[in-house]
Amino acid sequence: MELIGIAVIVLIVVGLAATVAALRKDGLGHNPPVRSEEYWSALDLPSVNYTFRIF
Repeated sequence: MELIGIAVIVLIVVGLAATVAALRKDGLGHNPPVRSEEYWSALDLPSVNYTFRIF
């Protein structure tokens, strides 16, 4: 029984270490900002909400 408990604790520690390593390697926060060069347009979208169009 103790062997199963030790194995579970080892798996939890290894899982936490892998999670921390993956999060650190991810580089979140170092991505370049999204820039749009063209003007945004709604094209043919309606100016009224779809639920209000039914009534």
